[in-house]
Amino acid sequence: MFYGHICAIRNVSLDAQEGEIVGLIGANGAGKSTVMKAVLGIQRSSSGSIEFLGKDITRMSTERIVASGIVYVPEGGGVLPFMTILENLQLGAIHFKGNLNDRLKQVFERFPILEERQHQLAGTLSGGERQMVAVGRALMSAPKLLMLDEPSLGLGPKVVAGVFNIILNLQKAGYTILLSEQNARKTLQCANRAYVFQTGDIMLNGTGRELLDNPVVQQAYLGG
Repeated sequence: MFYGHICAIRNVSLDAQEGEIVGLIGANGAGKSTVMKAVLGIQRSSSGSIEFLGKDITRMSTERIVASGIVYVPEGGGVLPFMTILENLQLGAIHFKGNLNDRLKQVFERFPILEERQHQLAGTLSGGERQMVAVGRALMSAPKLLMLDEPSLGLGPKVVAGVFNIILNLQKAGYTILLSEQNARKTLQCANRAYVFQTGDIMLNGTGRELLDNPVVQQAYLGG
């Protein structure tokens, strides 16, 4: 995959099984976000194929990919600051075919603070609260694959811990999660499997535990 004449990712092969948390770790610009954008059809791959639930989605439009059950939460969450929490959540249900009120109730049960503040403008929230809105909006579509891009970026340590608790609770609820993160330690602690990216290639892969114990990963990403 290229940005102009620059090859962003190459020879990348990865998979996520149902119910797993699969982590993508690596330095900024290593290709993690590009992989997610390729899955969603935002960036088109120049070769290879992308399959979802046994179906080739490589050339499918982004709208159809989202409708098929893949949701992407971009870096920073991407909430709409001049809309209320409720309006942000409702936007996430554009492809949802079920009962909107029931879906909204489920999101509010997961994030009670969003129900309390549902008429508050999203732009007035803290970073952690905006991340809840972003994840809640993604859940409104009842996704089969949830892709989270740097969900802990710019957040304080206590808030980061809360974000990763949310991720683990989503897995317990049955969600499949592809997680791109620069916080390698937290990612490997919660991931079933992970891939280590370096300048557009996958350098290493394995279980979260295996990579936590890997001396190369420790030295490069864990301050070992």
